[in-house]
Amino acid sequence: MMLRLAIPFSLVFLMIPAAQAKVAVGEPAPEFSVVDSQGKTRSLREFKGKMVVLEWNNPECPFVKKHYGSGNIPGQQQAATKDGVIWLTLNSGAVGKQGNVDGKAADAYVAANKGSPTHYLIDKEGTVGHLYGARTTPHMFVIDGAGVIRYMGAIDSVPSADKADLKDATQYVPQALKELAAGKTVSVPSSEPYGCSVKYGS
Repeated sequence: MMLRLAIPFSLVFLMIPAAQAKVAVGEPAPEFSVVDSQGKTRSLREFKGKMVVLEWNNPECPFVKKHYGSGNIPGQQQAATKDGVIWLTLNSGAVGKQGNVDGKAADAYVAANKGSPTHYLIDKEGTVGHLYGARTTPHMFVIDGAGVIRYMGAIDSVPSADKADLKDATQYVPQALKELAAGKTVSVPSSEPYGCSVKYGS
């Protein structure tokens, strides 16, 4: 599939087959603990029994800017959390790398973009990112109430940084959440994530 918008090579566009990730659809989501933007430690186990969305974020990535600037991700966050879903936005960018933020900057970013994640998690050591095999921003995971991964991959079906392409894209996370809430099998359980590479320290 061809990109609709030329992106400088330095931004490192990636499309990674989901099979290369370190976790798998249908398997338990790995447990983790990480500090949020308020300085409080959050763990996956505290949300046991609830559906959880993991969203890898880099405020400076053009693909992320597309989905935030258009209101796509903030809208998904609002709809999901209204329905009781826990939405965890993670930043695994290392200190000094593109997109790395501290708690204050993270909160300012969320507010400026009218975002509404349940928590913004600061994973500056990249521990959670490596645990889940997160490779791009955005990179999405949906975990059901039993703690099992039911979706992993791209935010949508059109790998582009152009906002105009949103009208033609299937939004995989809302689709998966709706199907799970209805007791159905997720029709698209995995896809190839696209975006900027996660800026790990190592």
